Amino acid sequence: QVQLVESGGGLVQAGGSLRLSCAASGRTTFINYVMGWFRQAPGKERECVAAMRWSGGSTYYLDSVKGRFTISRDNAKNTVYLQMNSLKPEDTAVYFCAARRGLELRLTENVYDYWGQGTQVTVSS
Repeated sequence: QVQLVESGGGLVQAGGSLRLSCAASGRTTFINYVMGWFRQAPGKERECVAAMRWSGGSTYYLDSVKGRFTISRDNAKNTVYLQMNSLKPEDTAVYFCAARRGLELRLTENVYDYWGQGTQVTVSS
């Protein structure tokens, strides 16, 4: 059973930074998985902000976070990160880590197989 545990959320002022972590377990390797970070703000649909193949290669970023957010992974720790810089109040949301079997970068939530519990990010103005 794959488990994803997020951490690193919190309250930050606009312009600040946070790094979210997603510790993955339940597999000896996630090399055949795609990892995604999603967010959901109150009253809004869940959207993918970043995604990457665990094996490397192409990454995806939501237009509104390009140049500010970076997705990465640490193979030794089986952990995926989302570095968020220059945060804006509109980045306020619950952020979720997700994993899907396969190598195709997909951005819709219904194709992801496993989800973390979410971590709150609040950016004050």
